[in-house]
Order: sequence, then C-alpha cells, then structure tokens
Amino acid sequence: MHFCCLLFKIDLTQFDRTKSMADDLDRFNDRVTSCRKCPRLVRWREQVAREKRAAFRDEEYWGRPLPGFGDPKARLLLCGLAPAAHGGNRTGRMFTGDRSGDWLYAAIHRAGFANQPASLNRNDGLRLDDCYITACVRCAPPANRPTIDERDNCLPYLAEELDLLPNVHVIVCLGGFAWDGVLRALKSLEIRLARKPRFGHGSEASAGPYRLLGCYHPSQQNTFTGRLTERMLDNIFQRARALL
Repeated sequence: MHFCCLLFKIDLTQFDRTKSMADDLDRFNDRVTSCRKCPRLVRWREQVAREKRAAFRDEEYWGRPLPGFGDPKARLLLCGLAPAAHGGNRTGRMFTGDRSGDWLYAAIHRAGFANQPASLNRNDGLRLDDCYITACVRCAPPANRPTIDERDNCLPYLAEELDLLPNVHVIVCLGGFAWDGVLRALKSLEIRLARKPRFGHGSEASAGPYRLLGCYHPSQQNTFTGRLTERMLDNIFQRARALL
C-alpha cells in the first residue's frame, strides 16, 4: 500500500512539473506572439495576411509572430530560420502549410517524434513526442531574408526558450542561419565554445549541455535539386535519436 501511494505521489509530482513547464511556455508564447520589435517584419507579415495568396483567399491568416510548438518535456529541439509568408504566417504553426514542412514532419514522423506524418493547421491533432520546434526569427521576412538587426532582436526569445525547455539535449539546426543563431543564443547564456564550429549537413558540435547537429534546410531549393534527400534527412534524425 505504501509503495502504491509513493508511486502515485511521484506521478502527481511529474504531472505538476510538466504542467508548470507547459504553463511557463504558454506565458512566454503569449509575449512572443504580441511582439512588434521589428517594423519591417510587422509591415510585411500583416501585408501578406491582408492580401493573401489566391489559393488561400478564403482562409484567415495568422499574421503574427509564431510560437514554438511541441512537447514541453522534449529532449530534441529543431530550430529553423523563420516562418514562410504563406506557410507559418498563414497557419500559425512552425513549418506548417509549405513544402518544407511537408518534408520535415514526414521525417520526424518516420523517426517516431510525431503521431502523424503531416502538419496541416493548428487543429489537425498533430502531437510531437520528445521534440519541440522553433525558429531564430519568429516573423515571416520578405524574400525569407531577415536583417542582422531583426535576427538580433529575436534571438533573446530563443535563449529564453532554451531556459524554458530544461530537458533539451540535442539541437538540430536546419540550415546555416539556424546554426549561427543557436550558437549566438548559447553565447548569450554564457555557453561558449573555444572556436566556432563550421556548419555542414551532419556537422556536430558540443556546447555546454547541448549537442548541436547540422542539417540542410528542407527548402524547395534543396529538396528539388537533390541537395537534401529523404535518406539524408532520415539519417539526421536517426543520429539525433542515438544522441538522446
């Protein structure tokens, strides 16, 4: 009886801790989604949301900064560049509504980090297990190119997010911009490397409690040209799984 009570208390403690982590992330995401630090990005995201693409003219665009998405207990963090104008800026979820997301979610589903292979919208029932997805820049930038100032305005959110995800051990950086952004965020957390590691597909680096893993971004340019293949993407997530 005493053993059963002890297990019940442990379960309640774990539940309370998880709920507290999720609540902290919700409050953080409320601040992120109300951010207006970068005038150019604010103008662009809202202009896109008003004008819309013809194929989505009947949809209501999100048109705000994007929150992170996933499991608050995650040991694996995926970090991208920024939302796409008619992808995340439309749907309100990271890597959702564009071809990059089609590739990414299919891969993390094959690796066992997602309950379904596609992300369609915020209410599609998708759940991530042991995985959380974020980006260096939270607003869709014109031509997918944020300025240095816009990146630096947003990186404190990434640093704070890392603090709010205490179980993260492996960080998959989707592209060179994310690799550089994560290193800068870690530096702001007083996690320094003797020298900056070079980005490449499959590159690895240790930084404090984290293991960084480089991955080519699943952009159409990379996937259409064969620079990034499904097997290459699967190998990254197999390696990430092995490092957890």
